[in-house]
Amino acid sequence: MVRDVLRNWPQRDVRVIVATDGERILGLGDLGANGMGIPVGKLSLYTACGGVPPERTLPVTLDVGTNNEALLKDPLYLGVRERRLTGAAYDELIDEFVAAVQEVFPKALLQFEDFANHNAFRLLEKYKNRVCCFNDDIQGTAAVTLAGLYSSGRITKRRLCDEVILFHGAGEAAIGIANLTVDAMMAEGSSRAAAMKRCWFMDSRGLVESSRKDLQEHKKLYAHEHRPVRTLLGAVQALKPTALIGVSGKASEFARPVVEAMARVNKRPIIFALSNPTSNSECTAAEAYSWTAGRAIFASGSPFAPVV
Repeated sequence: MVRDVLRNWPQRDVRVIVATDGERILGLGDLGANGMGIPVGKLSLYTACGGVPPERTLPVTLDVGTNNEALLKDPLYLGVRERRLTGAAYDELIDEFVAAVQEVFPKALLQFEDFANHNAFRLLEKYKNRVCCFNDDIQGTAAVTLAGLYSSGRITKRRLCDEVILFHGAGEAAIGIANLTVDAMMAEGSSRAAAMKRCWFMDSRGLVESSRKDLQEHKKLYAHEHRPVRTLLGAVQALKPTALIGVSGKASEFARPVVEAMARVNKRPIIFALSNPTSNSECTAAEAYSWTAGRAIFASGSPFAPVV
């Protein structure tokens, strides 16, 4: 049983647990048990930045198999050589794990990390009011990005509720950022409906708009009335956003025409290329600055060399 496995951990006073099932690791996809580096790395930040003693942290990978064919065929792969557990059996395992954490480590914060969209949203909704937990991809990324938007406002002299934000990508990170930004706009006096209409999304099939019949549930709240738009450049030209936020996991999507279009409609265009690792970033810092004559307010989810 899961609680017996947790009791094998030699430390009894665990305060932070980072858990993943390895299905959506960064922009790398399904790494199965090879995703263990993510919980370990995240917990190192709790220690280095938050001062949490390392013996009070616990990294967990829930090895429910993998659909990565290369890993299934790799003789050196250490995880379960089966396709991913799904449906009721998967949910039962997660339930058992969450209950076991409450029993064995009752003072622990549980951080969900790098779960795929189809599980991440519903698991957060299921447990957020029952246990001390959060989803880093949905809520952690949102908090940092909102801080970036507030900081941008110090330069642009605009209130948050005056921004028009176009997200390139419509997964966990994008929806999480939008949800928190809507809450923040409401705190400035905006209505929820008005705040939501300032958040637009592009996914792999184009602009998320109300005529589309192929939208997942988490996108439908942001499917506003608009004519179909197929390209990111077309969306920038049509919507004239003040902020462009990249959370697509796809490299070089903020091509020069897109960034230049942002610069034409904004004195100080906000360009956040948040996808990681660095090879998946939507554009580089140098590109953002050079294509806007140094006017871009740039932030990234990956490190770049200094730009003068």
